[in-house]
Amino acid sequence: MSRVGKKIIEIPKGVTVNVTDGTVEVQGPKGKLTTPVPAGVSFKLEDGKLTAERASEDHTAIHGTARALVANAIKGVSEGFSQNMDVVGVGYKAELKGKAIHFALGYSHPIEFVLPDGVTAKVEKVQKQITQYQTTITISAIDKHLLGQVAANMNKLRKPDAYKGKGVRYADRPMKLKPGKTGK
Repeated sequence: MSRVGKKIIEIPKGVTVNVTDGTVEVQGPKGKLTTPVPAGVSFKLEDGKLTAERASEDHTAIHGTARALVANAIKGVSEGFSQNMDVVGVGYKAELKGKAIHFALGYSHPIEFVLPDGVTAKVEKVQKQITQYQTTITISAIDKHLLGQVAANMNKLRKPDAYKGKGVRYADRPMKLKPGKTGK
């Protein structure tokens, strides 16, 4: 039983949904996305509501996933998605130059991170209580999958240190630091 798959997707105003064989095209104020629909799952559009249906019980696992992908596409073209990343560490920097972010992350060389099409970024210097939290990068996109992949690639440039937390971190995820040799 897929409880997620049975949820009805409300289509907001300004968003048009076109259900074709094998794909769902969604167009809204922020852009246009096409989501593939796996075999055994179909979508029905009635009265501004979209429902996902599966062909048999064998497709239960993919039923909820397909519904969630289409719901993310609808939310993406209407509201968009964003993710905040913190660059933590003394001397660690991030600077937006055109379509690329230039990082200084304690290596012997600078790192140029080119943003893919459809992803925008904003780099801000924010005064927070802890002085090491100096730079916040806000990345935005209409495609949630692409946004998550870009955030993961950015995090992978310099993973947060377990003792001081230095590196490129997700701003909304708390991090528990190890105490080190002097701590108990």
